[in-house]
Amino acid sequence: MNYYMAPLEGITGYLFRNAYETCFGGINKYFTPFISPNQKRICRTRERNDVLPEHNQGMIVVPQILTNQSELFIKTVDYLEDLGYHEFNLNLGCPVGTVVSKKKGSGFLTEKEKLKNFLNKIYDSSDCKISIKTRIGMKDADEFDELLDIFNEFPVHELIIHPRTREDYYKNIPNLVAFEKGYNRCKTNVCYNGDIFLKEDYQHLISRFPELGSMMFGRGILRYPGLIRFIKDGTVMKKHELLEFHNKIYESYKHHLYGDKTVLFKMKELWSYMIHSFQFDSGIEKRIKKAQKLLEYDDIIRELFSEYELIL
Repeated sequence: MNYYMAPLEGITGYLFRNAYETCFGGINKYFTPFISPNQKRICRTRERNDVLPEHNQGMIVVPQILTNQSELFIKTVDYLEDLGYHEFNLNLGCPVGTVVSKKKGSGFLTEKEKLKNFLNKIYDSSDCKISIKTRIGMKDADEFDELLDIFNEFPVHELIIHPRTREDYYKNIPNLVAFEKGYNRCKTNVCYNGDIFLKEDYQHLISRFPELGSMMFGRGILRYPGLIRFIKDGTVMKKHELLEFHNKIYESYKHHLYGDKTVLFKMKELWSYMIHSFQFDSGIEKRIKKAQKLLEYDDIIRELFSEYELIL
């Protein structure tokens, strides 16, 4: 099985990736939060920092690109090739309203002819590996049939399927009937993505799709960073390991970001997921959310790790 880390905007950047690789590892490919090029520039400073080779040593990293303009995708690939990358991912899954309204991400799935022309141009332009991360449609899972027909026309390196529609956002359960359709009909390698929170979730998928070769983990890793290791060999994450992981990320943010509020915003975003590693109560969670100073935050985190137990 290949284990991939999903791109989560604002969270799984290179500082997070380096901390995770050091503390836990076990990831075959890390996918970056999307690069969104426009006519004025390929990468913003933050996006460039995220893909610089010196920031991603010892990891296989796949840049993800979000655009509906083939020329911008091609320019971004050329730019990233110069940095040493040879595999790229097209984002056809982002459900955020501001993205979808511009017919990007999952919004591009409604433009079937434009999508086909786009894919034709990007695959003709390069011999690089280009994978696709997609949802199963905009409003209805029945849309996936036509999308699969389109994808099968091109040399897609890998199809990463999040079996929800855009309308589902992250609600409802993943549509495994639709995923099975992709698993059976797709002419290339298929990767599953969506709601792998427990070892039992992983085992259920493997029992249903025994030939599945890749899985992408997102919120499940954020909720329980030791999940992949636990799936592999049953090793339970220890509290000191989670604390080390937290501290590496925290110190990196304090070094690279300016001001208590900026650092706290990033840590609170992470804790909205990672708090689920603990047998916690709402009180400690609310105090993390309300912390205004790093010294206050430090006291709360010391209390969390000293007085609360992990879920396993």
